[in-house]
Amino acid sequence: MPAIRLGLAQTNPTVGAIAANLATCLEQAKLAHSKGVNLLVFGELAATGYPIEDLAHRESFLMETETAISTFAAQLYAAGLGEMHVVIGHPKFAYDRNTPWAIAQNAASVLHSGEIVGRYSKRHLPNYSVFDEYRNFIPGNESFFFEIGDKKAGLLICEDIWQTGGHIVDFEEAKPNLTLVLNGSPFELEKLDQRVQIASKLAIQTNSTVAYVNLVGGQDDLVFDGASFAVDSQGNLIAMAKQFEEDLLILDVTETGDVKTVSTSHQAGSTFDQVWHALVLSLRDYVEKNAFPSVILGLSGGIDSAVCAALAVDAIGSDRVFGISLPSQYSSDHSKSDAADLAERIGVKLSVQPIEPTFQVIEDQLNLTGVASENLQARIRGIILMGLSNQNGHLVLTTGNKTELAVGYSTIYGDSVGGFAPLKDVDKILVWKLAEWRNEHARKNGLVPPIPQNSIDKAPSAELRPGQIDQDTLPEYDILCKILDLYLVERLGAEQIVAKGFEPALVKHIMNLVNSAEWKRRQGAIGPKITEMSFGRERRMPITNKYR
Repeated sequence: MPAIRLGLAQTNPTVGAIAANLATCLEQAKLAHSKGVNLLVFGELAATGYPIEDLAHRESFLMETETAISTFAAQLYAAGLGEMHVVIGHPKFAYDRNTPWAIAQNAASVLHSGEIVGRYSKRHLPNYSVFDEYRNFIPGNESFFFEIGDKKAGLLICEDIWQTGGHIVDFEEAKPNLTLVLNGSPFELEKLDQRVQIASKLAIQTNSTVAYVNLVGGQDDLVFDGASFAVDSQGNLIAMAKQFEEDLLILDVTETGDVKTVSTSHQAGSTFDQVWHALVLSLRDYVEKNAFPSVILGLSGGIDSAVCAALAVDAIGSDRVFGISLPSQYSSDHSKSDAADLAERIGVKLSVQPIEPTFQVIEDQLNLTGVASENLQARIRGIILMGLSNQNGHLVLTTGNKTELAVGYSTIYGDSVGGFAPLKDVDKILVWKLAEWRNEHARKNGLVPPIPQNSIDKAPSAELRPGQIDQDTLPEYDILCKILDLYLVERLGAEQIVAKGFEPALVKHIMNLVNSAEWKRRQGAIGPKITEMSFGRERRMPITNKYR
């Protein structure tokens, strides 16, 4: 028998569903025990879900959670699991005489023999957002260690691992055999490699095995990707749990300190594989956790709506996805046929609702022209989608991508209506690449590619006037996306962007479009964050703002 058989349980909690979350943890504990695990570790705030935002200031919520942790310890004992050490993350109530409300600490409790035998609490748990490991670290001096057999384990939570690049003096002095890191780290492109690198550095510095346990699942605009892992004291990656799924990773820590994998180790997929599964998981959990029976979206025959529809089918099944074709007098034949082709490929019911009769009535009454007339078409489409949503309980998916949101290339209360935006943090170039990846993935598995090739190949168009294409008013998307990346992600000014080889007038025009569209973005639907700069979370500028 190894010195420690370690289980890393990555669960998908729902914020506030304390009893249900702990019931899932109990089932994972039973499974782990049946496989000989004697130390089981859950993720950060696994008991309550994460982030808890203003629930961090609700005394009743915090006290209920603490009671639930004590009850969970008793349930483990009653189920015959008392000899197993269980570590679980949760918020802890902390009184602060300087504030009129409750304060939550980010905590982890060690459970054994039906009792809470140890607890590590950090200074405070931010209520405003998910904790940003890289930019918002609030240092503390707390540390916690506990004995299991003749081995010593140390606990870290969330941003602990990121402080001063993983250099933790207390851990170097205490010399634990095993360092347990409880985390709720949202998915971002390239972030998984960063987690492993900093855990490896920590393992070498502390000369201990580092086990990193992450949450999995969608929570509003965040998606946690799991991929819990362990590295040995030399910094070598030993094993990784599944990405985007609940999983139990089991490892043996031997008497000599060697680490061996017991359960199956996994590898992360390609960039496009990861992004697609992140978007699917986020959409699925938003629908399921908020009890929507189905989703509805407009199918224009274009690439954005096609990708959104394919994501929705992968997330919740074709029988719960309803597509609406909303042709106008300017809709091309290929747009209508591409929408029908898509619906057939992915197996969704397509309803055709022409907007021309309604448009003519309002047009005659208001005598609108130009952009106002174009936007009226988009708003009529929004009315139809929202009407069907009200009637049938559908969640409306808005299909705009990050590039369009950046420059305001959408109609407020028109094509922007909806409760969830799957492509909100996906730029136009990535939308095309995801479509191609998804089709190739289908071909490799002997299935029909879900997205019509014509939707991928044709020039994007809102089709609100004869012969309209996006590039009538926007530069080519590859150029536009590069400028936006420099301005929004790298935060460069106009002169710096121009120095990269772009036309001064074009740079100024794009920057003005971004700045003047803030009011639109502020009213937009939430959508999954997949990059380090997502609208509404990392970038939130004043609407009334004269700085240029």
